[in-house]
Amino acid sequence: MIEVVRAGALTTVQDLGRHGLAQLGVPRSGALDEPAHRFANRLVGNPESAATLETTLTGIAVRLHATATVAVTGAPAPVRLDGRPAAWGAAVHVPAGSVLDVGTATHGLRSYVAFSGGVEVTPVLGSRSTDLLAGLGPAPLSGGDLLPLGTPTARPAPIDAAPLSAPAHDLVLRLVLGPRHDWFTEAALAGLPKARFQVATASNRIALRTEGHALERAVHRELPSEGMVLGSVQVPPDGRPLVFLADHPTTGGYPVIGVVPVADLAAAAQARPGASVRFVPIR
Repeated sequence: MIEVVRAGALTTVQDLGRHGLAQLGVPRSGALDEPAHRFANRLVGNPESAATLETTLTGIAVRLHATATVAVTGAPAPVRLDGRPAAWGAAVHVPAGSVLDVGTATHGLRSYVAFSGGVEVTPVLGSRSTDLLAGLGPAPLSGGDLLPLGTPTARPAPIDAAPLSAPAHDLVLRLVLGPRHDWFTEAALAGLPKARFQVATASNRIALRTEGHALERAVHRELPSEGMVLGSVQVPPDGRPLVFLADHPTTGGYPVIGVVPVADLAAAAQARPGASVRFVPIR
C-alpha cells in the first residue's frame, strides 16, 4: 500500500486509458503526457500499461507501507525522500515507512509518479484511469487515501539520463485542417499560422482552452452533434479554439477546424495558463 500524506492540487490515477469505447460515450482518458507516463514505468521496471499517479502543479506526498522503487518524470519538480533531496527522472529506492514528497513543478504542469508493481486500483472498463468527465475510475486523491501496489515483475531499467525534452514556454501545435475548416473565413484560415493565443486558466484534463485571438466564422448556422476524436480543435461561438485532451466528450456541436496530432498533445498537457499557443496547419 501507499498512503497519501498530501494530495496536491489534483492528483489522479492514470494508465494508457480506455480504448475502443467511444461508441458508448466513454472517452479514452489515460495519462495526458503519455511519453512521461511510459518512461516513469520503464524506469521502475513496469510494463507501460501500469498505472501511475498524475499530479498537477503542486505534486504529492505519499508514505510507502512496503519497500518499492519509485520514479518521477514529466514536469520537473523537487523530489524529497524523508526530507532529503532525491533524484528526478531516475529510479529511487524507497524503504518501507518512508515519505516521498514531489514538490511544486518548476516547469510544466503535470508530473508522473511510478511505483514498482504499479498502482493496482480496481479497473473499470479495462482501465484504472480516473476520468473526470465521465466519472469513471477512482476519485481524485485526498489525504489519507490508501492505494494498493502490484507485485514487481522486472528490475528497473538501467538508464543514465531522462530522454525527455523540457516543457516549452511557447506551445506550437501542428494542425491537420478539417472536417469543418470551411466554416471559417478565408482571412481566419490564412492568418491562423501567425495568430497568437494564450492557455486559459479554465484548461483541464478535458481540454486545453485558449483566450486572446478569436477566429471569425463564415457559417453561423447550428451544427448537429458530431463525433469528437482526441486532439480535435473545436471553436465555440466566442471564436477561441480549445484542444480536446484525454477526458474529452465523444460528441460535440461546435465546428472542428482541425485536429492536433496525438504526438503533439504531450506538450499541450504541460502548458501552463498564460503560455503562448500557436497552431501551424499541415497537410
